[in-house]
Amino acid sequence: MELPVAPSTRILLTGANGLLGQKFVRLCANHPGVELLATARGPERIGAALNASNVSYRSLDIESSADWEAALLDFRPDVVLHAAAMTQVDDCEKETDMCQRLNVDAVRLGAECSSRFGAHFVLLSTDFVFDGADGPYEENALPNPLSVYGRSKYDAEQIVQTRSTPWSIVRTVLVVGQVEGLSRSNIVLWATNSLRAGKSLPVVVDQWRSPTWAEDLASGCLAVAQRRAQGIYHISGGETLSVFDFVGRIARVFQLDATLIQPVSTVSLAQPAQRPARTGFVLDKARRDLAYEPTPLDEVIAACGS
Repeated sequence: MELPVAPSTRILLTGANGLLGQKFVRLCANHPGVELLATARGPERIGAALNASNVSYRSLDIESSADWEAALLDFRPDVVLHAAAMTQVDDCEKETDMCQRLNVDAVRLGAECSSRFGAHFVLLSTDFVFDGADGPYEENALPNPLSVYGRSKYDAEQIVQTRSTPWSIVRTVLVVGQVEGLSRSNIVLWATNSLRAGKSLPVVVDQWRSPTWAEDLASGCLAVAQRRAQGIYHISGGETLSVFDFVGRIARVFQLDATLIQPVSTVSLAQPAQRPARTGFVLDKARRDLAYEPTPLDEVIAACGS
C-alpha cells in the first residue's frame, strides 16, 4: 500500500555538492510543502542559481559534532538525508582511516544528533554491501560486503538500525547523470566520448548492475522523506544487465561503433578493491510504498550522454 505524503517536510541534506545532492536540490526547489537546508563542506555549487525561496545552504563538516548540532538546532528538520560519503571504491581500499571517518564515524555523529532532535534519519547506502552471489537483491537479503567501502557502508547501516527514533536506509546501484562543476564523469559520457574518438574500450563482462539515473534516485529519496517511510528501500534502475551489455546499449542509442568495446574480466583489471559480481535490485517494495517507477534505460542513456 502506498504510504501517504506528509503535508510539509523540512529536510536537511548532506553532500549537496555531489551528483545526487545537486539533483535533489533541483528537485526540491520551489516544491510545495518542502523546506530544504542543503549542506556540504565548502561553498555551494547550485543553490544560489536556483532562485528558490524554499532552499537554503550552509557549510557543514560531517566529521564535526558541533557542526551537526548547530545545523539541526538552527533548522530543526523533520528529516535528515545523509548523502555525503567517500564513494571511490579503490580509494577506500587504500585510505581505510579516511573511509572509516567519513563513512562510519560521521554517520554515527549524524544519527545520534538527529535522534536528540527527533529527526527521521535517512542513510544513502549501496549495492556493495552484498557479495554479488545472488543478485538481484530484495531488501531483506543478507549483506556480505567484499571491500572496505562495502564494509563501511554496512557498518553505517548497522549504526542507523540501532536508533530508537525513525530511520530509513536507501540503497542504490551505479548512479549515472551529469551536473556542471562535478569533476567525476559518468559511465555514459566516458563511453560516448571514447567511442566518438575511436578509442578501444575495455569493459567488464562479469559484473551485473541496475544502472540508476540520478534524477530517479533523487525522486525516490524525496518520496522516502515525504512519506516518512521507515526501514530499508532499494532504489535503482529497472533493468539488471552486465556492464558490457550496458556499454553496448550506450553505443546503440548513440549509433556508435560497438566493435570498439572489448570484453575483459574483472580480475584482469587488477583493481585494489574487490567488486561484487551480480547485484541489481528488486524494486517491488519501493513501487508499493513509494509509487517509485524508474525511467526506461534507453531514455536514461540519452539524457546522460547529451
